[in-house]
Amino acid sequence: MHKFLSNNRDELIARCTAKVAQRPKRAATAKQLANGIPLFLQQLTKTLEAEEQGNVAEGVRISGPAGGDITDLSEIGVSAAAHGKELLNLGYTFDQVVHDYGDLCQAITDLAVERDAPFSVDEFRTLNRCLDNAIADAVTEFAAQRDATVSRQQATDENARLGILVHELRNYLQTATMAFTALESGKVPVGGSTGALVKRSLLTLSGVLESSLEDVRGKAGASSGQAQAFSLAAFIAEAQSVASLDATARGCTFTVPEVDRSLGIAGDRDHLLAALNNLLQNAFKFTHPHTEVTLHAYGVGDRISIEVKDNCGGLPAGFAEDMFKPFTQGSFDRSGLGLGLSIARRTFESNAGSLTVLDVPGKGCVFAIGLPRHLLR
Repeated sequence: MHKFLSNNRDELIARCTAKVAQRPKRAATAKQLANGIPLFLQQLTKTLEAEEQGNVAEGVRISGPAGGDITDLSEIGVSAAAHGKELLNLGYTFDQVVHDYGDLCQAITDLAVERDAPFSVDEFRTLNRCLDNAIADAVTEFAAQRDATVSRQQATDENARLGILVHELRNYLQTATMAFTALESGKVPVGGSTGALVKRSLLTLSGVLESSLEDVRGKAGASSGQAQAFSLAAFIAEAQSVASLDATARGCTFTVPEVDRSLGIAGDRDHLLAALNNLLQNAFKFTHPHTEVTLHAYGVGDRISIEVKDNCGGLPAGFAEDMFKPFTQGSFDRSGLGLGLSIARRTFESNAGSLTVLDVPGKGCVFAIGLPRHLLR
């Protein structure tokens, strides 16, 4: 058989290639599949030749014993494992790994019948042993690499969820702390808007923690907030009361033009407010000292536009879209997690809205929120 395989090597590879081309998702190059059928065919030929010459030990070294040896891969096992890993990286499926070697077996059998080339029982046993070991090692490595990939993705997703939770808790805690500091100074009454802000922040913190516990228990992963229409003016006023504390702490001017009281928006109010507050916190964090941050909300046709304008000096080249990706930070300030803008965009989009940024080089940024306009009754 080894002479038959050597003499018909190109024909066998061509037949396998033709079968491979008929399957979906098989656009790999010859280099990418170098550990596959061509190399296996070469190793099979060497095994048959060694065993024909009575060198059984050499044959086993190349192809492995019957049933394989997971503690010490053979030459065929090493290349088959590499082939299985490559197929996973190329996006192939589990069954396609098996079919790769099955194609060769069928091609050898068909060509042998066509050329009237009989093989001995021992040669067929060797062929089957080599195929069995190659398939087992390729599939084992494919599964191991796939499981590792899934585990890495799960870890990444879990880190993202944990990061979002930490980000939200920190923002609400920061708001409550600033409001409490203002109360502690004795300059504002406990029963006023600043006291109410502390209470709202603590209640929201409690809600976030409860929602997270429900996630852990598997009872509810969705937001508990209800989508309902509410006053845009009142919404902006609440955001202003939170952001004013930040403005005072950082020595910035905070300007909020009057909002048309007939305008309304709808959605998860708490999450929308948290997302807007995050944009405002970023604005105060990055705007130059003693400059102005503006919060402007107005209606345009059937849409509501909310703009947060700062004087940060502009963005690094090409950073306007990347800044919305999770864990992305574009400044030397690493006090945050790089999740705020990603969470904010997702929040507005989940409420039928949008979040974009306009970079004004040398001056600053304008973050623009778009939401559907609603009538207030």
